[in-house]
Amino acid sequence: MSAHGHVDLGHTVAGWTGTTLALLGFAGAGVSVCAAWAPGIWIGLAVVAVAGAVTWVLHLAGWGKPSGPRPEADWDWRTRDGAARTGHADCLGCRVGGTRRTLAAAPGPVAPRPAEPLPAADGGA
Repeated sequence: MSAHGHVDLGHTVAGWTGTTLALLGFAGAGVSVCAAWAPGIWIGLAVVAVAGAVTWVLHLAGWGKPSGPRPEADWDWRTRDGAARTGHADCLGCRVGGTRRTLAAAPGPVAPRPAEPLPAADGGA
C-alpha cells in the first residue's frame, strides 16, 4: 500500500509523458536563466507548451483517463481508455477536441413519452 492509500492516482501514458516533457522544458529554461542564454529560455518554455499539447493529443487518443476514479482493474498506467474515442461527457479537453467529439459525448435527447389515449366518448345512451 502506498502513502496515499488504495486510490486511483491517474497514472497514464499521457500523464507520464506530459509530466516528463514539462519537467525537461522547465529544467532547460531554468539552466538557461542561470547561464543568461535567452534563446534557451524560450526553447525551454516552448517544450513546456509542447508538453501540454502532447498530453492533450494522447488523452484524445485514449492514453489518458476520464475524470473521476477508475475501476481497480484499469489502474495500470498502460491501460488504454476505450471511451476516449467518442469523448468524455464532462471533459474540457474532449470538448475542445472538436464538434464531433462533443456531440458524441453529450447526452442524447430524451425520447418523449407517448401520449395517453383519450377515454372513449359514449353516445349518451
